Amino acid sequence: MSAKPAHQSNDSSARQLLYRPAAARFHSQLDWLDSWHSFSFADHYDPAWVGFGPLRVINDDTISAGRGFGLHPHRDMEIVTVMVEGQIDHCDSLGHRQVLRAGELQWMSAGSGLVHSEINGGERACRLLQIWIEPSQAGQPPAYGQKPFAIGPDWTPLLDPNGAGGALMIRRPVKLWRAQPEAGRSLELRISSGCQGWLQLIEGSGSLRPSDSSGSPQVPAQLQLQRGDGCGFGSTALDRFTAGANGADLLLFELR
Repeated sequence: MSAKPAHQSNDSSARQLLYRPAAARFHSQLDWLDSWHSFSFADHYDPAWVGFGPLRVINDDTISAGRGFGLHPHRDMEIVTVMVEGQIDHCDSLGHRQVLRAGELQWMSAGSGLVHSEINGGERACRLLQIWIEPSQAGQPPAYGQKPFAIGPDWTPLLDPNGAGGALMIRRPVKLWRAQPEAGRSLELRISSGCQGWLQLIEGSGSLRPSDSSGSPQVPAQLQLQRGDGCGFGSTALDRFTAGANGADLLLFELR
C-alpha cells in the first residue's frame, strides 16, 4: 500500500487506501501523559506521515488525574477534542472555563490566535482524541463550541460546515461522524465524490470491505482493524465497516 496521502480527486486517488496500524503510530510518554500520534507531531517527524489532506493531527491521549497541558498558544488551526473517558478542564483567553466530559465534543477555532489550557481535574486518568484540521482561511477571529452527543450504533454527525444534523460547525468543508455499532453490525462508508475519507477506530475491532467498483490492487479483499488503527481512503475505495466480536467505537471523516 502507498504511504503517501492523496491530494487529488482523480480516479486513482478515489480508489486509494492508506492503512495506519496503531502500533506504527508515533509514541510520546511522560510520567503523566501517554500519547499516540497518527501523524507527525512535536519531536516526531516523518515526511510520509504529515497528515491526510487537511487532517494534520490525531492524538490519542491518556492524561493522569491532576495533570495536563498548561497555558499554550495556537493559531490558524481547527482543534477538535473527542472526550472518550473521564473529564478535562478547559480554560482559554476568550474567557471560556468549561469542563469537557465523556461523550462531549469540543471545537476550538484558533484563528488569529488564542491561549488555552487542558487539565484533568478528575480523580482518575482521562482519555481523549485531539484532532487538528487546517481551516479554509487564515486569520479569522477565534471561536469556540462544545456539545454533548448521544452516540448510537449508526453514524451521528459531530462536525459539519453548515451545522447539519445538529453537528457543531467547523471552518472547513469537512464532516465528522461517530458511531458505536454492536458486534456484527455494518455501517456504510459514504464519502462525497471528490473527497477523501479517514476512519479512526477508538475502541473495539472490525473489518473493512472494499467497494466492488474500486478495482484497485491496493485494496485487499478485507482489512481487519483494531483499537487505534486508522485508514485513509478515496471516495470509491471502501464500501462498509463491520464491527467485531466486542463491537466498536469509531470516527469517520469526510475531507475536502
